[in-house]
Amino acid sequence: MKAASREALAHVETRLDEILARDNAVATAAQAGLDLFEVVDVLDGERELRVDLNNAAASAETRKKLAMDLFGDKVSPVAAQVIEAAVSEHWSTGRDLVNGLVTLGRRALLRGAESQGQLGQVEDELYRLAQILDREAELTQLLSDYTAPSARKRGLLANVLYGKVTMFTEALALQAIGRPERNPIDDVSALSDSAAALQGREIARVTSAGELNEGQQAVLAEKLGKIYGRAMSIHAEVDTSLLGGVRIRVGDEVIDGSTAGKIARLRAQMA
Repeated sequence: MKAASREALAHVETRLDEILARDNAVATAAQAGLDLFEVVDVLDGERELRVDLNNAAASAETRKKLAMDLFGDKVSPVAAQVIEAAVSEHWSTGRDLVNGLVTLGRRALLRGAESQGQLGQVEDELYRLAQILDREAELTQLLSDYTAPSARKRGLLANVLYGKVTMFTEALALQAIGRPERNPIDDVSALSDSAAALQGREIARVTSAGELNEGQQAVLAEKLGKIYGRAMSIHAEVDTSLLGGVRIRVGDEVIDGSTAGKIARLRAQMA
């Protein structure tokens, strides 16, 4: 997004948080998120409508009226207020407006999980799902098939998730799979990052030769928090090929303290 769209999104995110703070009902936030996703599905296939809703030559009131004529009686009151706030802003493109509504729908669901006391669980479930997709190449290939209808891919993933995750995790993952931005693994991982960010945390992806217990993860989170100056969420996985030690990735930075990494560096020095 360009600067104008980022500013517009920030304004509407604040508005969404204000609305949900007044009505702290889990169902309200969840329904708003799902409704916004439905609106996105419509706008994705209607270029002229995207242009009209982002027409800078029209007044904000005109754009709001158009949006409410189209969606007002089809969405919840909270979703309607968010849509009105969104079309009142100036976005760089109509596509940015739609992408902004995606982000707002996700935020509403994450706020719902927060109200339910499940935001940390949703973060972890999304991370675990990304791990599963990374291991299950056949499933990921099916979910990455751009020729397959979105409904079919969502149905496939819904069968995998049914009864195993919170409703928030399922709704977020199904939306991401149905409207891909990069690939299933990265898209689901990005959702986990968003859940962590809403808790004021950054994710440290830790790969170790053996499983880390909760105490070890807590100590590592504290140490990394001091290094990076912010709270950390540890997402741990095991890779026996490391032989020993750990490899840590925070954003684009990698700290490789694994035995395999040390051996590779020694070989490079000796070459």
